Amino acid sequence: MLRSAVAGTAVIALVALGLAISETQNPLVVAGLCLVALVASSLRSVHTQRQIELVSVVLVAVYVIAGPAAAVIVAAAGSLVQAPAPAIKRIFNSAQRVVSAAGAAIAYAALDGPVGEEVFARVPDALIATTAASVALQLVNAVLVSMVLSLERGPNAVKEFLRHVVRTTALPVLGYGLLGLSMAVVWIGGLSIFAGVLILGPLVVARWALSQYEAERLAQAATMRAFIQVIEAKDLYTRGHSERVSEGVGMLGRQLGLNQDRQSALEHAGLLHDVGKVGVPTSIIRKPGRLDDAEMDAIRLHPARGVELIGNIPFLEEVKSAVLHHHEKYDGTGYPAGLAGENIPYFARIIGIVDAFDCLTSTRSYRPARGVEETLEILLQDRYTHFDPQLVDSFVQVIRQRGWNAAADQPAPDANVEVSIDHDDLSLGSGGGASGSAAGPADG
Repeated sequence: MLRSAVAGTAVIALVALGLAISETQNPLVVAGLCLVALVASSLRSVHTQRQIELVSVVLVAVYVIAGPAAAVIVAAAGSLVQAPAPAIKRIFNSAQRVVSAAGAAIAYAALDGPVGEEVFARVPDALIATTAASVALQLVNAVLVSMVLSLERGPNAVKEFLRHVVRTTALPVLGYGLLGLSMAVVWIGGLSIFAGVLILGPLVVARWALSQYEAERLAQAATMRAFIQVIEAKDLYTRGHSERVSEGVGMLGRQLGLNQDRQSALEHAGLLHDVGKVGVPTSIIRKPGRLDDAEMDAIRLHPARGVELIGNIPFLEEVKSAVLHHHEKYDGTGYPAGLAGENIPYFARIIGIVDAFDCLTSTRSYRPARGVEETLEILLQDRYTHFDPQLVDSFVQVIRQRGWNAAADQPAPDANVEVSIDHDDLSLGSGGGASGSAAGPADG
């Protein structure tokens, strides 16, 4: 079905392109616009390698400069520049750009948008028509991409695309329309192809500056991950735990509909929740079975140590409360502050659930990993006592829908260890070791 959908889109694109070629006038002008579109399509962020969609600005300008039909041709030219990808994806990308441009062309023509010098006498009409063309361009694009995502990855992928891509780009789309109109006016006013440099140049500089910021964020994230890996190297059984918690809270955050900034902060908090263990002696972290009072005190200090370690990193300001309170329990019996219910910070409640889930689905020296479904039942049983019930319900739902990549390549349990629980299971009770449903029957 996916191949059929891509083939159908490609056929529509070829028909639209053929009709556009038959109706286009001023081939030299169209050729110049194609050149500008090729340059705009080739501009990429230095660090992320993502295409800078400046070609959308060019397309809106083409409707005014050379007419709707010419924009379809320019879209086809711009689609020739793509990042490396499988053939079916490149075909779809080219086809959807042409079909999207054709949809916008229909909208522009239906509103009798001005073409050429008549734009100077009909500025209000040009504003309306270019705005409509911009909306139509993105609307058709969203429909086509949603169709392919639905066939390839299912409805959840479509929801995430609409929430995190379409919704967040709605206002920039309108801005691109105004920039496209400005480029058209400057072009028609006598600068011709140099209008592209005048309008697109500042955008390129702005995107470059943003890419530097993105590079800094990526470098900080890489540093954090490397730091976490050093901490988790203390115990082979917990290797990869923080990465999985970060992934798990990310899944739950998307299920809860967090905005992009909150989502990013939550994933950082999940990654760093155990960073304070760098100050806990390795002998304590690796010790199976119950801890004595002094060892328990050392463990209980790791959230506070974690806050001390990240306290001077500005963009992590939001995660401090999550790191400090991720061992609080919903009934108020957790630590370090004994907070209860919704007094526990929201991110801390989320991390507490995912942290417990990953611990139980991972192998430990004293026990094999529990199954995913068995662990979900444990979380459901411990609603209201250990965990926020609504958040547990959401987490169970998202795991059952999307599955979970449990820890792999872990050492087998140590046959010489004869205890059934230790401090790294579901939560920490006052006597050390797990409490709640995860603890199982008491040792005889």
